[in-house]
Amino acid sequence: MRDPRFPDWRPAAAPRKSGARLEKVLAEAGVASRRDCEFAIRAGRVRVNSRTVHALPCLVDPVHDLIEYDGAVVDAARRTPGRERGRLYLMLNKPRGVISTARDPGGRPNVVAMVQPAVPPGERVFPVGRLDADSTGLVLLTNDGELAHRLAHPSHGAAKEYRVAVQGALPPESLERLSRGMFLADKGAPQGGAKRAKLERLRVLRHTRDRRRGDLSLVSVTLHEGQNREIRRLFARVGARVKSLERVAIGPLKLGALRSGHFRALRPDEVLALRRSVRLG
Repeated sequence: MRDPRFPDWRPAAAPRKSGARLEKVLAEAGVASRRDCEFAIRAGRVRVNSRTVHALPCLVDPVHDLIEYDGAVVDAARRTPGRERGRLYLMLNKPRGVISTARDPGGRPNVVAMVQPAVPPGERVFPVGRLDADSTGLVLLTNDGELAHRLAHPSHGAAKEYRVAVQGALPPESLERLSRGMFLADKGAPQGGAKRAKLERLRVLRHTRDRRRGDLSLVSVTLHEGQNREIRRLFARVGARVKSLERVAIGPLKLGALRSGHFRALRPDEVLALRRSVRLG
């Protein structure tokens, strides 16, 4: 059945040899982050001109190709250069127990649902990067796919800062091991199933003593690239148990005084600073 928004659509005779990358077009249309779009394509959830796409690269024309995601038509042309982009930028102070995905088979609350009152009908946003359910703090949600891709990619240098409360004291040798780095198991690692991980900036902010609860150290940690639960796993390797973990900054964007469970739209100067930090102008 022909979609009325694409009156001139005709099936392409063969895959295109030029055009825009499918995963980038989907991300720019606000479907999901570019990485999640790649996973969706490989899982067979995306169709182009009535053909299911399984492999990348796949080049498309967002104006003339009919693109479907999970059976729904993606109006990709509306976000091509020269058209209304309708970009949304929201920051959320994620509470503990909320997951950083758009949906969860187990029915747990998620960050996308928390900001839904600020998302116009027909639009959608997705989180940039992930925080595990036990962690709290700054989550950026947007439909700006190129910004999301660059913020998540370590080559663009967007640092993420965390405040970590650790049970016990951290002796100098533990701090040195954390800064030097260790190998952690990683499914994506090419050899041996392990990848080197380290805490790039590590600073003990405060150390308190409590006879009943024991010593507690508050540590500032900065990462550019993070593996799954990397901070918790690294501290565990030196015998320090993480009591709480809060993300307080993504590049120039600061959590500030935003209360837990609350969200707000980014100011124009914050959007500009974020885009400039990853060389988007």
